Amino acid sequence: MTLKVYLSGEIHTDWRDRIIEGARDLDVSFESPVTDHEASDDCGVAILGPETDKFWHDHKGAKVNAIRTRRGIEEADVVVVRFGEQYRQWNAAFDAGVASALGKSLIVLHGAEHQHALKEIDAAALAVAERPEQVVQILRYVLTGKLP
Repeated sequence: MTLKVYLSGEIHTDWRDRIIEGARDLDVSFESPVTDHEASDDCGVAILGPETDKFWHDHKGAKVNAIRTRRGIEEADVVVVRFGEQYRQWNAAFDAGVASALGKSLIVLHGAEHQHALKEIDAAALAVAERPEQVVQILRYVLTGKLP
């Protein structure tokens, strides 16, 4: 059984690579949003044409990115949403809500400093991890039944 995992959220650290590397011996496939910040921000205007107003520039990009994100979440068995230290990831909160509404198994990943701010999102998750390695251990347990 291949487990399909969608990795959403913060794009400024190597957390995705750590999960993918740690799960290399598991029957897992991974998908994620576009993590090239410039490409993600500019995809709408690059494809649909320029905008003079930054709001509409961002609006086009958000909608084009949403096509990829929705498909990835809909096709996933497990959705991992990472909230990073440095930036507020509003899109990650949205993705967590979509995953929860679709009944997807949701794992939230964030440090202890965000526990209070993310308490409602954490309540919707089936697991809340602080380190990417814990996510790998969850995936390993789900697929094999083996503890670390």
